[in-house]
Amino acid sequence: MESTSSMGCFSNFSLRSLLPRGIKPTSAAKAQVSNVIEPSWSMDDKVRRQWRSGGQPLILNQHGHHYDLCSGGDWILTSGRPPSYSAPPEYAINDSKIWALGIELAKTVDLKLNELDPQLRELSLRIHSHPEIGFQENYAHDVLTAFLEEHGFKVTRHYLGLKTAWRAEYSVGHGGRVLGVNSEMDALPGIGHACGHNLIAMSGVGVAVAVKTALVTHDIPGKVVILGTPAEEGGGGKIILLKKGAYKDMDVCVMSHPTSGEAHSAADGSSTAAQTMFVEYTGKAEGINALDAAVSAYSSISSLRQQLKPDMRVHGIIQGSNWAPNVIPDNARLTYIIRASNKKDLVDLVERIERCFHAAALATGCCVNIEMNHAYLDLRQNSVLVIFNDPGHRILTDAKLAAIPTEPNGGNHTPMFTRAARTKEAHVATMKVTKGLALTGLRVLYDKLFFEKVKAAFEAGKEARALAKPGNGIDFGH
Repeated sequence: MESTSSMGCFSNFSLRSLLPRGIKPTSAAKAQVSNVIEPSWSMDDKVRRQWRSGGQPLILNQHGHHYDLCSGGDWILTSGRPPSYSAPPEYAINDSKIWALGIELAKTVDLKLNELDPQLRELSLRIHSHPEIGFQENYAHDVLTAFLEEHGFKVTRHYLGLKTAWRAEYSVGHGGRVLGVNSEMDALPGIGHACGHNLIAMSGVGVAVAVKTALVTHDIPGKVVILGTPAEEGGGGKIILLKKGAYKDMDVCVMSHPTSGEAHSAADGSSTAAQTMFVEYTGKAEGINALDAAVSAYSSISSLRQQLKPDMRVHGIIQGSNWAPNVIPDNARLTYIIRASNKKDLVDLVERIERCFHAAALATGCCVNIEMNHAYLDLRQNSVLVIFNDPGHRILTDAKLAAIPTEPNGGNHTPMFTRAARTKEAHVATMKVTKGLALTGLRVLYDKLFFEKVKAAFEAGKEARALAKPGNGIDFGH
């Protein structure tokens, strides 16, 4: 039997999570499902499986036509609907029209992103070759906004008073939902794009253009909005934009972040809440040593680590200006990042760290000034959609960590990860994620039931989040 349609690339997804379950299978179909999910075949096997459910044929083929973007264990749906081997979730696609539209949207996204692939690769490399630290992403701002303008988006540069922030949007029809996309841009001082934000920036514009193309092609009402978010390495760019109302009109906002890990893997667990603290000691060259205060605070915090919970992290550096070994330093600065598994623990830990800073000032006679920027809340998951809640837990956002190939021990914020972030292999992995994000975002726009379930699950988590009240002067972006 010849296949009649294709569903595009769904790399890095198992069949179990990829295909909605709306049909009960025969026992034979169940056996074939288990055979397909577990093994990994090479392309040379030319494996073809056919299932029957209610007289409808289902054929799964491996991706012979674009194997360069897919691994040997990836599969595509070529016709029919999949059988189910478990009770369908409440948000399963039971409407045949919705199902058919999803198939066509997947083909549109696949074709568009394959077409854009060389341009997106060049965009990523250009940003990688021009690393810029937080709030200084002028080159990235210019090339990304120019790219989106070329693809028909309405662009606002220097958005909401931030020199390197930007917004681009495209609308189809009236009354549809609004999908947001984030593009991070900044690099790390000294080691460049060691967190892969060149890939995030590239992926974001790829998602936006693919979604726009699908909305236009299939006449789906809705809007896609993409934000260029500066200063993610400590500056809290998204929190500033949030407080200024940049996310107000979005129903869902998506992005994905590269990390190290096994090929074709992704992490959807939690992350820590974080608070950055800036501390300055002022002494006198006549006998009040600011460096002594900084060292005392540093040592106190190091001793405190023995008493912290295993999931807490405290790390910092000491800096100064106009120091000389034969002059008493009258100024010393520390920058610390405090992390805990949740908001309540973070507030408690920050209070303990503050006491170390004040104690050092008291012991040395120095004056101390402590400032804190916007705190990030911990990542929370959603039972329907993998959801990354923004720093204030007020908007639905998808932000899985997706692996790119790296050298051994080449995790984020290392020179090895900087090198990995410009490789062809990293681009290929990111393009797979880009297709997945585009299709996830489109489903939110065209499938009302799915969106309602996603939002209901999000709202259900608010009560638990409200139990941990911010305090101690920490700004959580509210």
